[in-house]
Amino acid sequence: MQQVSYIVVFPTIFSKNRIPQLIANIKEVLQIKNQQFTAVKRDWDVILVNANDPVFASSAINLLFGIERVAIARRVESDFKGIVSEIAAVGGNLLLKGERFLVKVDGFSRGFLTKDVEIAATSKIIEEKSNLGARPGTEQNHDKLLYCHLTKKNAYVCIFTDDGAGGIPLVADRPDAVCCIYDELSAISCYETIKQGFNPKITICYRKKSELISLARMLNHILPRLLRQDVTVDVLYIKTGKSSYQGLVSLVLEILINDARSCGISRVSVPVSSLVFPVEFVDYATNRVFESKKTPILPLSGLDSGMFADAGQLGLERSIPGLVRLLSGAGKAAGFAAEELEQALKSRQEVSVVVGPNNVHDFLDSLDH
Repeated sequence: MQQVSYIVVFPTIFSKNRIPQLIANIKEVLQIKNQQFTAVKRDWDVILVNANDPVFASSAINLLFGIERVAIARRVESDFKGIVSEIAAVGGNLLLKGERFLVKVDGFSRGFLTKDVEIAATSKIIEEKSNLGARPGTEQNHDKLLYCHLTKKNAYVCIFTDDGAGGIPLVADRPDAVCCIYDELSAISCYETIKQGFNPKITICYRKKSELISLARMLNHILPRLLRQDVTVDVLYIKTGKSSYQGLVSLVLEILINDARSCGISRVSVPVSSLVFPVEFVDYATNRVFESKKTPILPLSGLDSGMFADAGQLGLERSIPGLVRLLSGAGKAAGFAAEELEQALKSRQEVSVVVGPNNVHDFLDSLDH
Protein backbone atom coordinates (compact mmCIF):
# COMPACT_ATOMS: atom_id res chain seq x y z
CA MET A 1 0.00 0.00 0.00
CA GLN A 2 1.44 3.35 -1.06
CA GLN A 3 1.92 5.84 1.74
CA VAL A 4 0.26 9.24 1.42
CA SER A 5 2.43 12.34 1.57
CA TYR A 6 0.86 15.32 3.29
CA ILE A 7 1.69 19.01 3.26
CA VAL A 8 2.38 20.27 6.77
CA VAL A 9 2.17 24.03 7.26
CA PHE A 10 3.91 25.54 10.28
CA PRO A 11 2.41 28.93 11.23
CA THR A 12 4.68 31.70 12.49
CA ILE A 13 4.51 32.59 16.16
CA PHE A 14 2.59 35.72 15.16
CA SER A 15 -0.04 33.58 13.38
CA LYS A 16 -0.86 31.27 16.29
CA ASN A 17 -4.02 33.25 17.07
CA ARG A 18 -4.92 33.59 13.35
CA ILE A 19 -4.90 29.95 12.26
CA PRO A 20 -8.55 29.97 11.00
CA GLN A 21 -7.64 32.88 8.70
CA LEU A 22 -4.51 31.04 7.52
CA ILE A 23 -6.57 27.92 6.77
CA ALA A 24 -9.02 30.04 4.74
CA ASN A 25 -6.09 31.59 2.83
CA ILE A 26 -4.61 28.16 2.08
CA LYS A 27 -7.90 26.98 0.60
CA GLU A 28 -8.18 30.19 -1.41
CA VAL A 29 -4.67 30.04 -2.89
CA LEU A 30 -5.09 26.35 -3.82
CA GLN A 31 -8.31 27.17 -5.66
CA ILE A 32 -6.68 30.13 -7.43
CA LYS A 33 -3.76 27.91 -8.51
CA ASN A 34 -6.14 25.10 -9.59
CA GLN A 35 -4.64 22.63 -7.13
CA GLN A 36 -6.99 19.84 -6.07
CA PHE A 37 -7.19 18.99 -2.36
CA THR A 38 -9.42 16.85 -0.17
CA ALA A 39 -8.83 18.42 3.24
CA VAL A 40 -7.22 21.37 5.01
CA LYS A 41 -7.42 20.99 8.76
CA ARG A 42 -5.61 21.79 11.96
CA ASP A 43 -3.63 19.17 13.86
CA TRP A 44 -2.73 20.82 17.16
CA ASP A 45 -0.11 23.47 16.30
CA VAL A 46 0.24 22.76 12.55
CA ILE A 47 -2.06 22.74 9.52
CA LEU A 48 -2.40 19.52 7.53
CA VAL A 49 -3.20 19.64 3.80
CA ASN A 50 -4.11 16.56 1.80
CA ALA A 51 -3.54 17.60 -1.82
CA ASN A 52 -3.46 15.61 -5.06
CA ASP A 53 -0.07 17.03 -6.03
CA PRO A 54 1.87 17.90 -2.85
CA VAL A 55 4.83 19.42 -4.72
CA PHE A 56 2.90 22.02 -6.72
CA ALA A 57 0.41 22.60 -3.89
CA SER A 58 3.19 23.28 -1.38
CA SER A 59 4.72 25.83 -3.78
CA ALA A 60 1.36 27.59 -4.03
CA ILE A 61 0.87 27.58 -0.25
CA ASN A 62 4.33 29.02 0.31
CA LEU A 63 3.27 32.22 -1.47
CA LEU A 64 1.24 33.07 1.63
CA PHE A 65 2.33 35.12 4.60
CA GLY A 66 1.93 33.82 8.14
CA ILE A 67 3.97 30.67 7.46
CA GLU A 68 7.26 29.76 9.11
CA ARG A 69 7.89 26.76 6.86
CA VAL A 70 6.11 24.25 4.65
CA ALA A 71 6.95 20.54 4.60
CA ILE A 72 6.01 17.48 2.61
CA ALA A 73 5.83 14.70 5.17
CA ARG A 74 4.71 11.17 5.99
CA ARG A 75 2.25 10.78 8.86
CA VAL A 76 2.45 8.03 11.49
CA GLU A 77 0.87 7.62 14.88
CA SER A 78 2.76 9.24 17.72
CA ASP A 79 4.29 6.12 19.31
CA PHE A 80 7.99 5.69 19.90
CA LYS A 81 8.73 2.62 17.74
CA GLY A 82 6.64 3.80 14.81
CA ILE A 83 8.29 7.23 14.76
CA VAL A 84 11.81 5.78 14.91
CA SER A 85 11.05 3.29 12.12
CA GLU A 86 9.56 5.96 9.84
CA ILE A 87 12.47 8.38 10.38
CA ALA A 88 14.90 5.55 9.54
CA ALA A 89 12.90 4.59 6.43
CA VAL A 90 12.68 8.16 5.13
CA GLY A 91 16.31 8.84 5.98
CA GLY A 92 17.40 5.68 4.20
CA ASN A 93 15.69 6.87 1.01
CA LEU A 94 17.05 10.42 1.19
CA LEU A 95 20.67 9.84 2.19
CA LEU A 96 23.47 9.53 -0.34
CA LYS A 97 26.76 7.76 0.11
CA GLY A 98 29.03 9.34 2.71
CA GLU A 99 26.58 12.07 3.74
CA ARG A 100 26.37 13.47 7.25
CA PHE A 101 22.84 13.58 8.63
CA LEU A 102 21.13 15.18 11.60
CA VAL A 103 17.91 13.89 13.15
CA LYS A 104 15.83 16.68 14.69
CA VAL A 105 12.57 15.99 16.54
CA ASP A 106 10.34 18.57 18.23
CA GLY A 107 6.72 19.12 19.24
CA PHE A 108 4.51 17.37 21.80
CA SER A 109 5.75 14.09 23.27
CA ARG A 110 4.03 11.87 25.82
CA GLY A 111 5.83 8.99 27.57
CA PHE A 112 9.19 9.69 25.97
CA LEU A 113 11.53 12.57 25.24
CA THR A 114 12.15 13.95 21.77
CA LYS A 115 15.88 13.51 22.42
CA ASP A 116 15.27 9.75 22.90
CA VAL A 117 13.71 9.57 19.44
CA GLU A 118 16.64 11.45 17.91
CA ILE A 119 19.19 9.05 19.45
CA ALA A 120 17.22 5.90 18.57
CA ALA A 121 16.55 7.00 14.98
CA THR A 122 20.20 7.99 14.48
CA SER A 123 21.37 4.57 15.72
CA LYS A 124 18.87 2.74 13.50
CA ILE A 125 19.96 4.64 10.38
CA ILE A 126 23.64 3.94 11.10
CA GLU A 127 22.85 0.23 11.58
CA GLU A 128 20.62 -0.19 8.53
CA LYS A 129 22.61 2.03 6.14
CA SER A 130 26.15 1.08 7.04
CA ASN A 131 26.78 0.24 3.38
CA LEU A 132 26.27 3.92 2.49
CA GLY A 133 28.82 5.15 4.97
CA ALA A 134 26.27 7.66 6.24
CA ARG A 135 27.26 9.13 9.58
CA PRO A 136 25.73 11.54 12.08
CA GLY A 137 26.57 15.21 11.83
CA THR A 138 26.10 18.18 14.11
CA GLU A 139 23.88 21.27 14.10
CA GLN A 140 26.69 23.19 12.42
CA ASN A 141 27.93 20.47 10.06
CA HIS A 142 25.45 18.19 8.29
CA ASP A 143 24.42 17.46 4.72
CA LYS A 144 20.81 16.45 5.32
CA LEU A 145 18.35 17.29 8.08
CA LEU A 146 15.85 14.55 8.94
CA TYR A 147 13.12 16.51 10.68
CA CYS A 148 10.10 15.16 12.55
CA HIS A 149 7.34 17.15 14.25
CA LEU A 150 5.08 15.60 16.90
CA THR A 151 1.50 16.56 17.66
CA LYS A 152 -0.71 15.03 20.35
CA LYS A 153 -1.83 12.15 18.11
CA ASN A 154 0.48 12.06 15.09
CA ALA A 155 4.07 12.42 14.00
CA TYR A 156 5.09 14.02 10.71
CA VAL A 157 8.40 12.85 9.25
CA CYS A 158 9.46 15.40 6.68
CA ILE A 159 10.69 14.43 3.23
CA PHE A 160 11.18 18.04 2.18
CA THR A 161 11.00 21.40 3.96
CA ASP A 162 11.05 24.95 2.68
CA ASP A 163 11.19 28.19 4.64
CA GLY A 164 8.10 30.39 4.54
CA ALA A 165 7.84 34.16 4.14
CA GLY A 166 6.94 34.86 7.79
CA GLY A 167 4.56 37.65 8.77
CA ILE A 168 0.85 37.20 9.47
CA PRO A 169 -2.04 36.03 7.25
CA LEU A 170 -3.56 38.52 4.83
CA VAL A 171 -7.24 39.36 5.28
CA ALA A 172 -8.35 39.48 1.65
CA ASP A 173 -11.87 40.89 1.96
CA ARG A 174 -11.11 44.33 0.48
CA PRO A 175 -8.14 46.73 0.23
CA ASP A 176 -7.49 48.43 3.57
CA ALA A 177 -4.28 50.34 2.71
CA VAL A 178 -2.74 52.16 -0.24
CA CYS A 179 0.86 51.71 -1.33
CA CYS A 180 3.04 52.69 -4.26
CA ILE A 181 5.84 51.01 -6.21
CA TYR A 182 8.29 53.35 -7.92
CA ASP A 183 11.69 51.75 -7.14
CA GLU A 184 13.29 48.87 -5.23
CA LEU A 185 12.82 50.38 -1.77
CA SER A 186 9.15 51.14 -2.36
CA ALA A 187 8.60 47.57 -3.66
CA ILE A 188 10.09 46.20 -0.43
CA SER A 189 7.81 48.55 1.51
CA CYS A 190 4.77 47.23 -0.37
CA TYR A 191 5.90 43.64 0.25
CA GLU A 192 6.28 44.37 3.97
CA THR A 193 2.82 45.99 4.01
CA ILE A 194 1.28 42.70 2.88
CA LYS A 195 3.55 40.74 5.23
CA GLN A 196 2.08 42.71 8.15
CA GLY A 197 -1.43 41.58 7.18
CA PHE A 198 -2.67 44.60 5.20
CA ASN A 199 -4.43 44.19 1.86
CA PRO A 200 -3.09 46.99 -0.37
CA LYS A 201 -4.41 48.92 -3.30
CA ILE A 202 -1.29 49.30 -5.43
CA THR A 203 -0.23 52.30 -7.51
CA ILE A 204 2.73 52.25 -9.91
CA CYS A 205 4.63 55.51 -10.51
CA TYR A 206 7.29 55.79 -13.21
CA ARG A 207 9.54 58.63 -14.37
CA LYS A 208 10.80 57.06 -17.60
CA LYS A 209 9.26 54.43 -19.85
CA SER A 210 12.40 52.37 -19.48
CA GLU A 211 11.50 51.89 -15.77
CA LEU A 212 8.21 50.15 -16.58
CA ILE A 213 9.71 46.73 -17.28
CA SER A 214 11.56 46.56 -13.95
CA LEU A 215 8.52 47.90 -12.08
CA ALA A 216 6.31 45.31 -13.80
CA ARG A 217 8.68 42.55 -12.69
CA MET A 218 8.55 43.75 -9.09
CA LEU A 219 4.76 43.84 -9.30
CA ASN A 220 4.79 40.32 -10.74
CA HIS A 221 6.36 38.98 -7.52
CA ILE A 222 3.77 40.74 -5.36
CA LEU A 223 0.50 40.00 -7.20
CA PRO A 224 0.35 36.22 -6.46
CA ARG A 225 0.44 36.99 -2.71
CA LEU A 226 -2.72 39.11 -2.77
CA LEU A 227 -5.22 36.20 -2.97
CA ARG A 228 -7.01 37.89 -5.85
CA GLN A 229 -7.40 36.53 -9.37
CA ASP A 230 -8.01 39.97 -10.85
CA VAL A 231 -6.04 42.95 -9.60
CA THR A 232 -6.57 46.57 -10.63
CA VAL A 233 -3.45 48.72 -10.56
CA ASP A 234 -3.24 52.49 -11.13
CA VAL A 235 -0.27 53.69 -13.20
CA LEU A 236 0.95 57.30 -13.06
CA TYR A 237 3.69 59.14 -14.89
CA ILE A 238 5.55 61.54 -12.61
CA LYS A 239 7.89 64.28 -13.77
CA THR A 240 10.05 65.33 -10.85
CA GLY A 241 12.55 67.53 -12.68
CA LYS A 242 15.60 68.02 -10.48
CA SER A 243 13.83 67.07 -7.25
CA SER A 244 15.79 65.07 -4.68
CA TYR A 245 14.88 61.54 -3.64
CA GLN A 246 13.00 62.95 -0.67
CA GLY A 247 11.15 65.19 -3.09
CA LEU A 248 10.11 62.10 -5.06
CA VAL A 249 8.91 60.39 -1.88
CA SER A 250 6.98 63.53 -0.86
CA LEU A 251 5.26 63.63 -4.25
CA VAL A 252 4.36 59.93 -4.09
CA LEU A 253 3.01 60.46 -0.58
CA GLU A 254 0.60 63.11 -1.86
CA ILE A 255 -0.53 60.72 -4.61
CA LEU A 256 -1.19 58.02 -2.00
CA ILE A 257 -3.18 60.41 0.18
CA ASN A 258 -5.25 61.33 -2.88
CA ASP A 259 -5.80 57.60 -3.61
CA ALA A 260 -6.88 56.92 -0.03
CA ARG A 261 -9.41 59.76 -0.15
CA SER A 262 -10.90 58.79 -3.50
CA CYS A 263 -11.16 55.07 -2.59
CA GLY A 264 -12.36 55.53 1.00
CA ILE A 265 -9.33 53.67 2.39
CA SER A 266 -8.21 54.64 5.88
CA ARG A 267 -4.50 53.61 5.85
CA VAL A 268 -1.52 54.89 3.88
CA SER A 269 1.65 52.81 3.60
CA VAL A 270 4.54 55.29 3.93
CA PRO A 271 7.82 53.96 2.42
CA VAL A 272 10.14 55.71 4.86
CA SER A 273 12.21 54.62 7.85
CA SER A 274 14.42 56.43 10.32
CA LEU A 275 17.11 53.88 9.42
CA VAL A 276 17.26 55.42 5.94
CA PHE A 277 15.77 58.93 6.12
CA PRO A 278 16.38 61.78 8.57
CA VAL A 279 14.02 61.66 11.52
CA GLU A 280 12.65 65.08 10.52
CA PHE A 281 11.52 63.70 7.17
CA VAL A 282 9.91 60.66 8.78
CA ASP A 283 8.04 63.03 11.12
CA TYR A 284 6.97 65.17 8.15
CA ALA A 285 5.67 62.13 6.22
CA THR A 286 3.68 60.66 9.12
CA ASN A 287 2.28 64.05 10.18
CA ARG A 288 1.22 64.76 6.60
CA VAL A 289 -0.84 61.53 6.58
CA PHE A 290 -2.38 62.37 9.96
CA GLU A 291 -3.28 65.84 8.68
CA SER A 292 -5.24 64.19 5.87
CA LYS A 293 -7.20 62.26 8.53
CA LYS A 294 -5.67 58.95 7.47
CA THR A 295 -3.56 56.48 9.43
CA PRO A 296 0.08 55.99 8.39
CA ILE A 297 1.68 52.54 8.22
CA LEU A 298 5.48 52.40 8.41
CA PRO A 299 6.29 48.91 7.07
CA LEU A 300 10.03 49.67 6.87
CA SER A 301 10.23 50.82 10.48
CA GLY A 302 12.79 48.72 12.33
CA LEU A 303 13.65 46.74 9.21
CA ASP A 304 17.44 46.63 8.85
CA SER A 305 19.43 44.15 6.75
CA GLY A 306 16.26 42.04 6.49
CA MET A 307 15.23 44.27 3.59
CA PHE A 308 17.87 42.51 1.48
CA ALA A 309 16.13 39.18 2.13
CA ASP A 310 12.88 40.81 0.99
CA ALA A 311 14.72 42.07 -2.09
CA GLY A 312 15.58 38.45 -2.89
CA GLN A 313 11.90 37.47 -2.56
CA LEU A 314 11.07 40.16 -5.13
CA GLY A 315 13.70 38.98 -7.60
CA LEU A 316 15.92 42.00 -6.91
CA GLU A 317 19.16 40.18 -6.12
CA ARG A 318 20.97 42.02 -8.91
CA SER A 319 19.58 45.34 -7.71
CA ILE A 320 21.01 45.09 -4.19
CA PRO A 321 24.13 47.17 -5.00
CA GLY A 322 21.85 49.91 -6.39
CA LEU A 323 19.65 49.61 -3.31
CA VAL A 324 22.69 50.06 -1.08
CA ARG A 325 23.60 53.24 -2.97
CA LEU A 326 20.01 54.46 -2.64
CA LEU A 327 20.03 53.87 1.11
CA SER A 328 23.32 55.73 1.41
CA GLY A 329 22.08 58.80 -0.46
CA ALA A 330 18.49 59.20 0.72
CA GLY A 331 19.21 61.97 3.18
CA LYS A 332 18.85 65.06 1.02
CA ALA A 333 16.44 68.00 1.19
CA ALA A 334 12.77 67.43 0.28
CA GLY A 335 10.52 69.39 -2.03
CA PHE A 336 8.36 69.14 -5.16
CA ALA A 337 6.30 71.52 -7.27
CA ALA A 338 2.51 71.59 -7.09
CA GLU A 339 2.34 71.28 -10.89
CA GLU A 340 4.14 67.93 -10.68
CA LEU A 341 1.36 66.50 -8.49
CA GLU A 342 -1.34 67.87 -10.79
CA GLN A 343 0.32 66.42 -13.90
CA ALA A 344 0.83 63.04 -12.22
CA LEU A 345 -2.84 62.76 -11.20
CA LYS A 346 -3.95 63.67 -14.73
CA SER A 347 -1.79 60.88 -16.20
CA ARG A 348 -3.51 58.14 -14.19
CA GLN A 349 -4.29 54.91 -16.04
CA GLU A 350 -6.24 52.02 -14.54
CA VAL A 351 -4.87 48.61 -15.54
CA SER A 352 -6.60 45.31 -14.75
CA VAL A 353 -4.34 42.26 -14.53
CA VAL A 354 -5.41 38.62 -14.36
CA VAL A 355 -2.91 37.01 -12.01
CA GLY A 356 -0.98 34.33 -13.88
CA PRO A 357 2.18 33.52 -15.84
CA ASN A 358 1.77 36.46 -18.23
CA ASN A 359 1.44 39.24 -15.63
CA VAL A 360 4.38 41.30 -16.93
CA HIS A 361 3.26 41.21 -20.57
CA ASP A 362 -0.41 41.81 -19.72
CA PHE A 363 0.52 44.79 -17.59
CA LEU A 364 2.77 46.39 -20.20
CA ASP A 365 0.35 45.67 -23.08
CA SER A 366 -2.52 47.32 -21.21
CA LEU A 367 -0.78 50.68 -20.90
CA ASP A 368 -1.51 53.57 -23.25
CA HIS A 369 1.91 54.69 -24.44
